Amino acid sequence: MGRITASRKQLKPDPKFDSLLASKFINCLMNDGKKTVAQAIFYNALDEILTRLPDVEPLEVFTTAVENVKPQIEVRSKRVGGAAYQVPMQVNKNRQQSLAFRWILIALREKKGRPTHLKLADELVAAYNKEGAAITRRENIHRMADANKAFAHFAW
Repeated sequence: MGRITASRKQLKPDPKFDSLLASKFINCLMNDGKKTVAQAIFYNALDEILTRLPDVEPLEVFTTAVENVKPQIEVRSKRVGGAAYQVPMQVNKNRQQSLAFRWILIALREKKGRPTHLKLADELVAAYNKEGAAITRRENIHRMADANKAFAHFAW
């Protein structure tokens, strides 16, 4: 039987910066299919970043922030002989990006009482400077993986 090849819609770069990474992030930020709202939040956040860091390109701040949040290693549960071990494993590129997006969005959604574009700008500037909630989460994951290095031989 032949393979079914479904035509998948190609992701288009965002209209303002022509960036695929920004387009993917906007899609993750989007709620209830309201893409224009998500785009407005993202672009307003980048405008806010431009006022805070006038000497740096806002899209560069965004891409660097995402790169800084990406985890290199994570722990996964592996059952061996009735016991569950936390085994440190490398993270592939797609998962790194999706985890970085998820952690940034979780960090800004946990903050309350301010407009979303300001919270997003705060979190992106913090991640750009290697601080903030998303970076803390990444550091905790790396620390856990480092603590469980002894079980690395269970990796599959």
